[in-house]
Amino acid sequence: MYIVYVLRSLKDNKTYLGCTKDLENRLREHNAGEVKSTKKRSPFIVWYKEGFADKYEAFKREQHFKTAWGRRQLRKILNNIQK
Repeated sequence: MYIVYVLRSLKDNKTYLGCTKDLENRLREHNAGEVKSTKKRSPFIVWYKEGFADKYEAFKREQHFKTAWGRRQLRKILNNIQK
């Protein structure tokens, strides 16, 4: 199973969007400073995740969330989680 995930930095409250097959390991890598783009923003928590059986569909969803329309949709999803 492939997972599209959103991490929230506990340091600056900014988010990071990614896709992985092993979310536990990927979160550990982010929090250990092994990911260049998030190295200075750890620690992170998993804020949102979606599972996909197909790798292609997961990466397609990740790319959608990185578009302007997708960011707006994701923002609505995340706002509902906060309530």
